[in-house]
Amino acid sequence: MTSPQVTSVMFPVQASDIGAAVPFARLVQQRGSGRMWMGQSLRLETHHVFAALPGTGLRIPFGSSVVLSPLQHPYQAAVAARSVAALSGHPYVAGFGPGSSEFQNSVSPATSTSPVSTVRKYVSTVRALLDGEHPHSTAGTFTNDGAGLTEFSHPRVEVGLGVLRPAMARAAGRAADVAITWLAPPAYLRDTLIAEMSASAQAAGRTPPRVASVIHVAVARPGRDLVQAAYTAVGPHLASQHYTDMLRQGGIPADPAEPLQGAEQLVKAGVFISGSPQEIAAQLADLHRHGVHEVILNVCGVCLTEGPGAALRDLTAILAAVDEAAHV
Repeated sequence: MTSPQVTSVMFPVQASDIGAAVPFARLVQQRGSGRMWMGQSLRLETHHVFAALPGTGLRIPFGSSVVLSPLQHPYQAAVAARSVAALSGHPYVAGFGPGSSEFQNSVSPATSTSPVSTVRKYVSTVRALLDGEHPHSTAGTFTNDGAGLTEFSHPRVEVGLGVLRPAMARAAGRAADVAITWLAPPAYLRDTLIAEMSASAQAAGRTPPRVASVIHVAVARPGRDLVQAAYTAVGPHLASQHYTDMLRQGGIPADPAEPLQGAEQLVKAGVFISGSPQEIAAQLADLHRHGVHEVILNVCGVCLTEGPGAALRDLTAILAAVDEAAHV
């Protein structure tokens, strides 16, 4: 599948007020390319942030990477997704994932027994609803017995699925428009995840999903502790079984009992990308060569350790280097 190569921006923290998101959205607007992504926010809810920003004049493309499927019925998920597309005036990527097994057990035990098949059915239901169908489906505790959406004109919504390991890659190949990866080492992404989703899509007789990868980045600056930035950004992920299992499959010796050492390994292996803006841009270009269509820059580590101003400074410098390299 061919698709334009895009570099986008992740709003790096859970939103507590709209004002915090405005500079990140404005950066996307001023650049005139890419989109702003957010994960599941349990403070100001993700879709509410996306709905509010156009009211400030920031009508840009958005994407969720990812919102947690156990928290809302697929019918409501479809309504929310097309609402964001309509309010922003741009195509929207509605990315979903089941969350950790602990989270699933807490809010939706039925999901935790078969999370891959459940979220695949969930994504398929959302896609069918957005396509004007009246699906009969059950995904975990959610049943849609022939309900359909009312007619409503809006920009296209792509339905995405968060992908860490081969089983979810196969599910994305069968059901998703976009596969959204997180912390995936480049060779593992190409040789395992993309290969699995492509084979699965071919078997299902559909086009493979395009790949959007969330990439943690930080410019190497005097006095900056890159390992600490990585640990601050993804320490909880490095202490979880499913993320560290994915990293080990990708050749990164991550142990959930030693998350700080895991952060060191991410920096050493270049999964947490650092260097000068130009060096980072070169590594992002390599990700595109590995099959990534959209790179999503996440400066969470810098934002949490040095503040949003430093994070925006890094983003601005990296995007300028990306754009300069694209025009050489």
